[in-house]
Amino acid sequence: MTPHVIEEMHDRFAANHTALVIVDMQRDFCEEGYGAHKAGRDLSAAKDIVGSILRLLTAAREVGAAVAHVAFSTLPEHGSDSGPWLAQRRRATASSETLCIEGSRGAEFIDALAPRAGEWVVRKHRYSAFSGTRLDLLLRSKEVKSLVICGVSTNACVESTARAAADLDYYVCVPPDATASWDRTLYDAALANVNHRLGVTLPVDELIDFWKK
Repeated sequence: MTPHVIEEMHDRFAANHTALVIVDMQRDFCEEGYGAHKAGRDLSAAKDIVGSILRLLTAAREVGAAVAHVAFSTLPEHGSDSGPWLAQRRRATASSETLCIEGSRGAEFIDALAPRAGEWVVRKHRYSAFSGTRLDLLLRSKEVKSLVICGVSTNACVESTARAAADLDYYVCVPPDATASWDRTLYDAALANVNHRLGVTLPVDELIDFWKK
């Protein structure tokens, strides 16, 4: 039997079964003087999306949509590293193997997007927010069907999370104006991947209109 498909976007991303997933909006990725900036990363795109994510977060709070704040976390002294993971981290562009050391100030969420009581905080040791975490269980416990995934970086943790979400049978949206990368080519390619295979790429204003109506 053919399964039911939620065709209309305003129904697919209705607030009562949608969660906002904010990925890696932490000091080490978003603020000058911290890890990625010290490694030579251009933070301008990451800074530019803070306002858009805050608008999404404010709207989600107003309508009672579920919110998950996802944080990249590296255990001290390579406690969460494997050989293959560390090898690739050392090859990563404008990055560092010591980003977001657990308990460090760099691992904290930026002030503008700090979690509130009752919102989920999910810490991960790999790119995907689903890899070895409790996120899927939390979402299913609230009967969430659809995810709006935003944050940094579009071509790494955001795309990895979107890909995992699609494989787990969630409807996926990655709003282009609420995600960022240090590399425009990689950003464009990641969003093309999402739109062709993993979900849709609706803008922030459209999603907020769905929720408020």
